[in-house]
Amino acid sequence: MLIYPKSHFQPYTHASGGWGSAHSVMRILWREQALGKAPAALLKQNKPDGFACVSCAWAKPGRPHALEFCENGAKATAWELTSLKTDPAFFAEHSLSELREWSDYALEQQGRLTHPMRYDPITDRYRETSWAEAYRDIGAQLKAMDPNSVVFYASGRASLETSFMYQLFARAYGSNNLPDSSNMCHESTSVGLQESIGVPVGTVTLDDFEHTDCLFFFGQNVGSNSPRMLHQLQDVRRRDVPIITFNPLRERGLERFVNPQSPREMLTPASTLISTQYHQVAIGGDTAAITGIAKALLAMDDQATEHGTPAVLDYDFIARHTEGFEAFTTYVRGCDWAQLERQSGLTRGALEAAATVYARSQRVMLVYGMGITQHRHGVANVQMLVNLLLMRGNIGKPGAGICPVRGHSNVQGQRTVGITEDPKKVPVDLIEQHFGFSVPPHKGLCTVDACEGILDGRVRGFIGLGGNFLRAIPDTSRMEPAWQNLQLNVQVATKLNRTHLLPARAMWLLPCLGRIEIDRQNGVPQLYTTEDSTGCIHSWRGSAEPVGPQVRAETSIVAGLAMATLANGCTIDWQAWNDDYSRVRTAIATIYPKIFHDMETRMAEPGGFHRPIAAAQRQWETPSGKAQFVAPVTLAEDDDVNLAEPDRDVLQLMTLRSNDQFNTTIYGFDDRFRGVSGTREVIFMHANDIVRLGFAAGQQVMLTTAIEPAVKRQVGPFEIIAYDIPEGCAAAYYPECNPLLPLWHHAERSKVPAAKSVPVRLSLPHSSV
Repeated sequence: MLIYPKSHFQPYTHASGGWGSAHSVMRILWREQALGKAPAALLKQNKPDGFACVSCAWAKPGRPHALEFCENGAKATAWELTSLKTDPAFFAEHSLSELREWSDYALEQQGRLTHPMRYDPITDRYRETSWAEAYRDIGAQLKAMDPNSVVFYASGRASLETSFMYQLFARAYGSNNLPDSSNMCHESTSVGLQESIGVPVGTVTLDDFEHTDCLFFFGQNVGSNSPRMLHQLQDVRRRDVPIITFNPLRERGLERFVNPQSPREMLTPASTLISTQYHQVAIGGDTAAITGIAKALLAMDDQATEHGTPAVLDYDFIARHTEGFEAFTTYVRGCDWAQLERQSGLTRGALEAAATVYARSQRVMLVYGMGITQHRHGVANVQMLVNLLLMRGNIGKPGAGICPVRGHSNVQGQRTVGITEDPKKVPVDLIEQHFGFSVPPHKGLCTVDACEGILDGRVRGFIGLGGNFLRAIPDTSRMEPAWQNLQLNVQVATKLNRTHLLPARAMWLLPCLGRIEIDRQNGVPQLYTTEDSTGCIHSWRGSAEPVGPQVRAETSIVAGLAMATLANGCTIDWQAWNDDYSRVRTAIATIYPKIFHDMETRMAEPGGFHRPIAAAQRQWETPSGKAQFVAPVTLAEDDDVNLAEPDRDVLQLMTLRSNDQFNTTIYGFDDRFRGVSGTREVIFMHANDIVRLGFAAGQQVMLTTAIEPAVKRQVGPFEIIAYDIPEGCAAAYYPECNPLLPLWHHAERSKVPAAKSVPVRLSLPHSSV
């Protein structure tokens, strides 16, 4: 199972989308043996009468396209509707020790889990169990444990109904340990935006794309991570709206796009130019680049004042709606251009070109992803983007605002309904009033804290609602041995992954329905809801028959565990909620009335309904009642790992995804847009770095973290690929490079792992570092 196809690299010169996407979708439909079920499901994907995509959280339009899915969304559907099955016979044949030698791809390629399983340490195999036995024994284990030692993790795919129930179960049990996938990607957004503009989410909707006259992209690869957004970008470009991109690598989705739903484009050489300016910022250079743009704007404004022409900055907006402007401008003026150019990796001319287009535009949107958030100063990065918008009043008017692009399909929504380790972020009074239990007052564990607790033994139990936790987190080589000291490990999942293969003393694998499958309770198909990246809440329902009779809905599994675990005192009728999800939605509306009032009616509206976002109305729910300019404390985004200038053999490594994966799910070994096929064990480097470090393209090397030598963090061998990336920078795939990322290298205040800048050294496979 460790045999890979022969690797190959050939630069990809075609546009994103087009026939390449069509061929890729057909290949996975065939491979997953899903040609019978998937085509019908794809017609319902992201439709009002269908299901919400299993993949990314990009917005679903009220007037959908005929085919409202992208290449990766189609792959996710085929992956879930596969005819392949991982049943009890499979586990009888394979021990966990054997399966740990398989690749991530090989594990998930075995197909859907079909029966509840319990680990047998004597045989080192999972054996089939009953749901009644699983609930009873897990509940007994939880009753005997200290609630503060148990972690309730959520991956971001669960519905609003399931997420709401899950956090109530954890808190009624006595634990606020509710880490989730947001801790690993966009918690820097939640912290930064809340402090700056009073809301933890973005301010734009799909409608704003129709009114904007300029778009900026920072650290977001739309072609692989949210391809459906390319429809909005194509429409924007047809209006001749400039798109200015800052990203270390040149990504095809941000360069050119061929719409697979356009016969003209599919049958001719036509394509759409996406980025009108493309600036390859150095890894960790975003704050310096944004500061440079702000400095150029201030210079233009000074010149306007001198010549008596209209101001470049929106001083009326700044005076009425913001504070901290003077301190911010003092900081910006104090930065010299040489420092900004060196830190950003860009020329003054490039930054002035971006600023000039911004100054000419009246309605500007900033779109960003984890290239901004996954740094030591990721929160400051987010706030710098806000500063840039505030300078010209570009929040709170049509076509303008900030747009963080979330990853997993309901990661934003589960936060909205209470998946958070911080009880201050949930309506404790209403929960206690309506459900008859006391919410623990102390703050629980986020993802980094949970990992530290596993390492030092404070965490004894782990319940995983989806995901592949052990592959997603940093410091894998240290975490995996510690994981096996857990007393309890319960995993709710659709497919087998590595987290399921490192046994705790007691371990269960509970198979759940996929999102595309019909969830019937007492014979009645149930509706679900999710929240997308733009704060829009949609209802949806499954359309395919379940993979088997023993698979249960996530909502049912949470209810079953809660009923088996909780003592008297909690007044929630878990069984009634399990029988009718509309009762869960009634409870959600009771606890969060401002957002979810009349939820049962509003969720059926075309395109769903938007949660109220005060900042979009220029209402600032901050302590001062105004939006905040926040000056950064440093231009170095990762100053906890900065090395001395003479360390020229160290490269700054960023992790990234291929277009053949979603999060930790690997669909295949090809990364078409980057020209890689047959492997994921590669490192992308600038040709000059390859030569000066004494290597050659195609050579195999080991990657070793260049800090904390007492702990050896190493991966490889990886093949060197000469690529268009700034000098001194390198890139390789996630999650393969997670062992290189120290657990302590995370964003200040948000604790998001700083995976976008890890200092590494290269060596030959036979040498040691």
